[in-house]
Amino acid sequence: MAKTIVISLGGSIVVPDKIDVEFLKDFKKIIIDFVEKGNKAIIVCGGGKTCRRYQDAAAKVSNLRDEDLDWIGIHTTRLNAQLVKSLFLGIVHEEIIHNPNDNVDFKENVLIASGWKPGWSTDYDAIRLAHNFNVKKVINLSDVPYIYNKEPKNNHDARPIKDISWKNFRKMVGDKWDPGLNVPFDPIASKEAEKLGLKVIILKGTDLDNFKNFLDKKEFNGTIIS
Repeated sequence: MAKTIVISLGGSIVVPDKIDVEFLKDFKKIIIDFVEKGNKAIIVCGGGKTCRRYQDAAAKVSNLRDEDLDWIGIHTTRLNAQLVKSLFLGIVHEEIIHNPNDNVDFKENVLIASGWKPGWSTDYDAIRLAHNFNVKKVINLSDVPYIYNKEPKNNHDARPIKDISWKNFRKMVGDKWDPGLNVPFDPIASKEAEKLGLKVIILKGTDLDNFKNFLDKKEFNGTIIS
């Protein structure tokens, strides 16, 4: 049966330091293989390191409000979205979606979305789009393979968590959104996902074999938040 997936694609996967062309080629193959089976893909692009570099540079020059930092982030998501849209010419909706609450009737196989307005992350946009298209799961492709019980880079005993409730996850990430916040899934989006009864699947974005396993309903490595 045909289905629609919603992907929150981390900007740091697209541009870890420079644009990862090999990743984009392989990601394109997987999405095209998926949609050729009659499915659809909604891809929401984040800003990632590009966003944080611009925000850091601007903050060193001027005393910026959170709204100013957010707008810098939003425009970097739109740049990444334009890049990702170019991968799917011929099968992609022409308009990049900014407002996830817009009534979009897309007949193409792929829809690309980006940041919306200050105070909301692209994770939040992905949750709203999933709700609007009656999709029950959001795939979050980020730079971590799991959610951990503590920060893994500085804690060698950090333990991966394969399943976690929204209640417990939200205790870990809090309730406040800050521009450039680097958490597995945005706190505001998490609150919205819990309210709407959606699941989020955290996968390491660069492990595309694992991503394909998930799409093919095979065993995969990652965290399910529900």
